[in-house]
Amino acid sequence: MRKLALSIIDFFYPPFQKWISLHTFRYMASGGFTAATGIIGYFLIYNFVLDQQDVRVGSYLVTAHIAALAIESVSTFIIGFMLNKYLVFTQSTLKGRIQLFRYGTVVATNILLNYALMKILVDGFQFYPTIAKTLITILLAVFSYFSQKYFSFKEKKA
Repeated sequence: MRKLALSIIDFFYPPFQKWISLHTFRYMASGGFTAATGIIGYFLIYNFVLDQQDVRVGSYLVTAHIAALAIESVSTFIIGFMLNKYLVFTQSTLKGRIQLFRYGTVVATNILLNYALMKILVDGFQFYPTIAKTLITILLAVFSYFSQKYFSFKEKKA
């Protein structure tokens, strides 16, 4: 499965090889797949599962766009970690559980930033939730790349 996924990604690399490394291209492809899965999942959850209706959790009211974000985050966490570990950052010498913990830390930070930015864009500036989610995803992708490369899947120096 890994070889198949890499061969598909690498097939599209030649036009970009003058500008970015294969490693960065693989990260962008994996991240793009994860982000697209998240955005599509968010759209489906927000519009069809939650029917754009707020959710009551005990005595708390969770707005539909935040509930959709929470539900969607679970699947993208799993997909993102697997793709990063097995396709992109394969040279990391850290143990899997350390990678998972660090990846979880970065994802938790992203979720908090996602939450805050969703509140600002949707509740404050009245952006449509799917548009806001897309913009935030692009912004956080840059932060994630450097966090994953130099923290979650760091390579030990020789």
